[in-house]
Amino acid sequence: MNIHPKIKEILNNRGIAGDSEISEFLSDKPQKTYDPFLLLNMEEGVDLILSAIDEGERICIYGDYDADGITSTAVLMEVLSNLTDNLTYYIPSRFDEGYGLNCKAIDRIKADNVNLIVTVDCGSVSYDEVEYAKSLGLKVLVTDHHTIADRIADCPVINPMQPDCPYPFKRLAGVGVAFKLAQAIVTVTGLPKSVVTKTLDVVGIGTIGDIVPLLDENRTIAKYGIRMLNLTERPGISSLIEGISLKKGNINSGNISFGIVPHINAAGRMDHAYTAARLIMSQSASQAREGVSRLIKFNNLRKSRQEAAFKECEKLISEKYMDDNFLVIQLEDAHEGITGIVAGKIKEKYYRPAVIVTPIGDGLVKGTGRSIPGVNLYSLLKESEELFEKFGGHAAACGFSMKMENVDELRKNLNRSLEVLIEEEPDLMEEKLEVDSHLEAGDICLELVKELELLEPFGAANPQPVFSFRGRPCNIKKMGADGQYTRFTAVLENGKEHTCVIFKNAPEYDELLKTGEYVTIIGTLESQNWNGREYLQTTVLSVEK
Repeated sequence: MNIHPKIKEILNNRGIAGDSEISEFLSDKPQKTYDPFLLLNMEEGVDLILSAIDEGERICIYGDYDADGITSTAVLMEVLSNLTDNLTYYIPSRFDEGYGLNCKAIDRIKADNVNLIVTVDCGSVSYDEVEYAKSLGLKVLVTDHHTIADRIADCPVINPMQPDCPYPFKRLAGVGVAFKLAQAIVTVTGLPKSVVTKTLDVVGIGTIGDIVPLLDENRTIAKYGIRMLNLTERPGISSLIEGISLKKGNINSGNISFGIVPHINAAGRMDHAYTAARLIMSQSASQAREGVSRLIKFNNLRKSRQEAAFKECEKLISEKYMDDNFLVIQLEDAHEGITGIVAGKIKEKYYRPAVIVTPIGDGLVKGTGRSIPGVNLYSLLKESEELFEKFGGHAAACGFSMKMENVDELRKNLNRSLEVLIEEEPDLMEEKLEVDSHLEAGDICLELVKELELLEPFGAANPQPVFSFRGRPCNIKKMGADGQYTRFTAVLENGKEHTCVIFKNAPEYDELLKTGEYVTIIGTLESQNWNGREYLQTTVLSVEK
């Protein structure tokens, strides 16, 4: 392929090599997808669903309250509605029920005359809950994508991460697994392929929203999903796009990640995910507009609560925890729906693993955490397993509940364990900025930026490329209400001028920029339009001597 050498360099560095592999990665119509029947238990799962339909049994799709779970629910509801009307769905409350299957929900589902529960985005390790459902005479099919680190449910489980599953790509989102189930059902029943392909707009939202690696089949799903989203005629999604000032035809992965998904997630964070689920499945324009209005209200409330909690965390860190490498922050009054986001933002600002705990009554606290690369949060928590009522998670994130009296001991244990890791790896707590390529002055041009668009959609495992180049800062100006951002011109080594802006930690670089000497600028390269003029700009991530 005739592509810019820098594009090829980036792809090679990311493990994409060879003409055919590069061609597939850059293709507008990627072909990397796999037979759904390669998933372990797929045939049994399809038979279970179709037998229930043939026998007139009632089916409940059991989802989760985040964008992945909500979109998974919507996909199966839409596809199965072509085969039966005896269909319902259930999404648990984040606050009253928590993640995954629970016995009270199963009681409600049984009371609704359901015969078969099909989980999406959850259920792989819900052994006890599945046994309870079976004791009530319910059949259960689990579809999921989470790592299985506990006893697997004793029912048909469709999950590419489970042992012995031969599926070639392991990192599908929950909605990706639901989509593969839908594909299999369409294949067996002879339904038109359009029944499943027209769900790709929803599948794309869930896949990008769940931050799974946008490689391999996920990249195929995301590309077709974005294309379908830009053409969608769904009243709910169309109203949401319009309501948050996006424009069909111009929607990219960033708009999904930072616009559409946060609004969908806001329902489950601030109220109940049913609002978002009903919006996606809505066939009424007026109902859709009402749903969008509620999502926007929830998201605005989420942002204000999040900002207040973040400021309180900053205050507590400066007063009590600044010397801790592992931040365990007790908030007396923080909305449960935003603590995970706040923990992530604290982790980013201080570059330390962070856990936020809040009281939930009866002498208990609920905790949620986020970690930095190289610090496996699940492993560290596992060392203090005896302190928890229950806990779960993975390397980068965790959730738990425990007695309030155990919080101080947990803080000590986590800091002690982290100290051991730091002794073994002294630079563990130093943020490492990965630079994809160094640019000479002549490389910085609009043609390169246009070709960088071929690497989209950007996301996990395929981030926006980061470049370094040499430049001499001048025309330094402060921006923002409090002058917290910086704009400057970099005079390149060939004499050309290039616009740069710093949003993150801008004051840290003030003295270095003022020297007027050549520095190494590290950041992402984009094109901007102003008054009909297109120009290049770097969003600066770091400045070094």
